[in-house]
Amino acid sequence: MIDVAVIGAGVVGGAVARELTRMGLSLTILEKNSDVAMGATRANSAIVHAGFDAKEGTLKALLNVRGSKMMESYAKELGVKYKRNGSLVVGFSDEDRATLEELLERGKKNGVEGLRILSRDEILAIEPNIGDGVTVALEAPTGAIICPYELCMASVGNAIDNGAELKLDFEVKKIEKTEGGYAVSSDSETVLAKYVVNCAGVYSDEVAALSGDDSFTVMARRGEYMLLDKECGSLVSHTIFRCPSKMGKGILVSPTVDGNLILGPTAENIDDKEDKSTTAAGLSKVRMQAGEQVKGINFGKTITSFTGLRSVGSTGDFIINEKDGFVNCAGIESPGLSSAPAIAEYVRDLLKGAGAILSEKADFCGKRKPMHYFKELSVDEKNELIAKNPAFAHIICRCELVSEGEIVVAIHTNPKPRDVDGVKRRTRSGMGRCQGGFCSPYVVEILARELGIDYTDVTKSGGKSFINVGKTKEV
Repeated sequence: MIDVAVIGAGVVGGAVARELTRMGLSLTILEKNSDVAMGATRANSAIVHAGFDAKEGTLKALLNVRGSKMMESYAKELGVKYKRNGSLVVGFSDEDRATLEELLERGKKNGVEGLRILSRDEILAIEPNIGDGVTVALEAPTGAIICPYELCMASVGNAIDNGAELKLDFEVKKIEKTEGGYAVSSDSETVLAKYVVNCAGVYSDEVAALSGDDSFTVMARRGEYMLLDKECGSLVSHTIFRCPSKMGKGILVSPTVDGNLILGPTAENIDDKEDKSTTAAGLSKVRMQAGEQVKGINFGKTITSFTGLRSVGSTGDFIINEKDGFVNCAGIESPGLSSAPAIAEYVRDLLKGAGAILSEKADFCGKRKPMHYFKELSVDEKNELIAKNPAFAHIICRCELVSEGEIVVAIHTNPKPRDVDGVKRRTRSGMGRCQGGFCSPYVVEILARELGIDYTDVTKSGGKSFINVGKTKEV
């Protein structure tokens, strides 16, 4: 019997697993998908929020501000790209100004540093492409941007490197209380654990119900995004929000840590927790509102659009509690990414209160090499590495300049990818303007070789998402 079973390998589950492994607990991560970071972590705004939006006194406020302060060093340890670019919440009217004044006071109560209200002239001095109708803004200099799926993969990988186990394609179907803890079962396997941490995202209410807890529900909120080419990435330097509504923080315009420009999300409550389709109406709304906030957006440079599903809990706050050694981390919508390191600490303390014996692991190593370290090397360092391994000189993805050597390293680094999209998330091969049109066949070939499987057995994203049926001259 292990100490802890963590259900869900998103950014929160990864942070929890890493922290509990650091505290010397034996641990298994159970993930229903074929890879980590496949839920809300895969598709969100990638923002580290400053913490002015959540109502004072809530878990959202407490953990957002704490997580935001932790994130820079947390990301550095894990080799994940992070940039404190600051954020602006823009307003268009006197009514918006009043809302921004409320956010300013709330942020001060939450402990957010450096907040101030800017006039239009002050906004233009730092963001010359701000929309013509913008009259006022709230500046939050501690806002930042990060790559959420890289953070998740690094957290999970670091936990594995320090002794945790990852079970993919493990959909939890049954949870039974046992004398020593819990039996957590899929259709084909059972894991015995003293404690369980439920980080199952939009399905966290259903997982909780398996344990007998039906005290809350979780709704999926669909958010549609547009991603523009790196040519557009310098249009703004800050993350540009608009005044929030009851449905969320609204459409944003922001640079990404990889140099693109991201627009979105919309906010629509839906019943289907698997519906990640984009819609003409949703993307039209993104274009309209983003164009009001920032002028000069070249929507013709859009390289992809996508949808993320947020986990909206019925209580209006994060649902993080413990009973009989079963911990729920549910309703972790925005600012869940920002709060992840602090949520991990909170869960650690809940388990300690439940009787878990915690002792910091003497040989724990919390550092990871950056996934994209090759690009950061000097020319001499690159040549030295190429001399040792010529695969680093073979460029597979021309858009993002990703080499065969980097892909091979990624395939053999925890958590190990098993499909084309897994390689994409780790190396950015296929994330450029051609969206994998050139490099995908080569990635399939490398995966087949490194995994020792047939070319036709390589999938796009696990399951039956096969890419090839055979060679053209043999069909």
